[in-house]
Amino acid sequence: MRARMPPKLSSLQSVFLSPFLHSYCQRLATKAASHRKRHMRKKKQTKMESRTLTRSVFSYSLQYRKQLKQRCGQPLFWGIRSSVPYLFCPTTKTSSHFQLFSPKSSRAKTFSSLSFFSPPHFATMYGGDEVSAIVIDLGDHSCKAGYAGEDAPKAVFPSVVGSIDQMELDDCTSNEKKDAKNDSDKHKPNLKLYVGSQSLGFRRDHMEVQSPFKDGVVVDWDIVDSIWDHALRTCLLVDPKEHPMLLAEPSSNSQQHRERTAEIMFEKYNVPALFLPKNAVLTSFASGRATSLVVDSGGGSTTVVPVHDGYVLQKAVGTSPIGGEFLTDCLIKSLEGKGITIKPRYSFKRKEIRPGEFQIVDLDFPNTTESYKLYSQRLIASDIKECVCRAPDTPYDELAYSNIPMTPYELPDGQIIEIGADRFKIPDVLFNPSLVQTIPGMENYAEMASNVRGLPQMVLESINKCDVDIRRELFSSILLSGGTASMQQLKERLEKDLLEESPQAARVKVLASGNATERRFSVWIGASILASLGSFQQMWFSKSEYDEHGASYVQRKCP
Repeated sequence: MRARMPPKLSSLQSVFLSPFLHSYCQRLATKAASHRKRHMRKKKQTKMESRTLTRSVFSYSLQYRKQLKQRCGQPLFWGIRSSVPYLFCPTTKTSSHFQLFSPKSSRAKTFSSLSFFSPPHFATMYGGDEVSAIVIDLGDHSCKAGYAGEDAPKAVFPSVVGSIDQMELDDCTSNEKKDAKNDSDKHKPNLKLYVGSQSLGFRRDHMEVQSPFKDGVVVDWDIVDSIWDHALRTCLLVDPKEHPMLLAEPSSNSQQHRERTAEIMFEKYNVPALFLPKNAVLTSFASGRATSLVVDSGGGSTTVVPVHDGYVLQKAVGTSPIGGEFLTDCLIKSLEGKGITIKPRYSFKRKEIRPGEFQIVDLDFPNTTESYKLYSQRLIASDIKECVCRAPDTPYDELAYSNIPMTPYELPDGQIIEIGADRFKIPDVLFNPSLVQTIPGMENYAEMASNVRGLPQMVLESINKCDVDIRRELFSSILLSGGTASMQQLKERLEKDLLEESPQAARVKVLASGNATERRFSVWIGASILASLGSFQQMWFSKSEYDEHGASYVQRKCP
């Protein structure tokens, strides 16, 4: 009788499993390789076992872990018995008996011992089930925050803040003379910050809207700190001292920015542990893939990042300044060129002139800043873009789309506008940046657009910079993530263009979640899964390690 072929493990699974599992899994993988030719008939069965193992590590823990915890009332940990992965927990706090839950069945089996391992230090690790880790994904457009193990973030709010210079207000309202000492302090910053959708939704005189990012890089750490503080203390209502913190970071984040993040978290918030994974790795992790090409189109930029065996290939990372916010600005300028002005919600009110009949009355606020006006207009234009815009099936042509049917949209002030070719033209800027030159009011970006590559070209260039051995796998594992990637027909258009421009031997496959919410939160979901795995808990960068080695140690603990 032939021996049963052990399941194969992906490299990403091996990276994040504990050293005990790692060595055991390596033996299984070596044995599988030596018997591969002899067991060709069982190849299909082996793939099914591999998929079962993948689901148990990535999906099973997220979907059923809470239910199983409620059943047994004890912390859950990963283990392996007879080559099968299990979630196990002690039957009582003082008992040496264990209940094991198989990925194939929710029924529990009780054993007096674990044949593989039952490491006692797991119970004292950070995260897990007793003390949930906090997961924060601070992007160009929004900040997502929640608990590890959840399937969606608890709080989502804009990653911009409103700021009012209190010193300027004092100068405007007071005509009294100040002495020399006060004059020397006149230009010191004294900003009052407003964070969150509710605070930003209320118009205030002289309030500027500021972003901490510029070209995807943090330039204002005070704003970042205020956003973190709002997420932790206002939205989640937690004490950072009691929760380990997992912060998703850009794939091309510099060493200086990583060390600054560690300093703020350990010095100001006194978190017990910290981990800084890359965005692209988390997206790949959420889909259960070790190697993939992540196309992340967010609010401020679009990045193409190859991930191999759970690590980012920095030499092949591609970035474009064209993101969701840029497309929104293009839509605003295009509508203004047609005589359509988007009125912010604060600039008018509805007055009832007779029962059931209302009249729009314009309001004048001369002290409203241009940045706040633009922020308010972008909120409305972004909704227009999400509702009516879609990527065209073929490259945009002015003549071909001149007779396209119009789509109506009702603005908040009751005005009904009709959008025709622009609903195809604006999304096509992602594929053909030179179209920016044809949009009225966007002439200042013509030079920038001429130096930016389209999305298919960015994908091909990134893959060609990688080793030849992994290019085929990258072509077949192109992952879409980010809010802009949720645009209608974007996946189909990208796959079509890549099939036309890629080598004939390549099997192009663009993957994206059918749920727009999962696509938008793919980075956060991957971080939630990672931080909830029991086998990951030994990888935290602890406060004691920070005190002993300093902030630079984050480079070693968070590769």
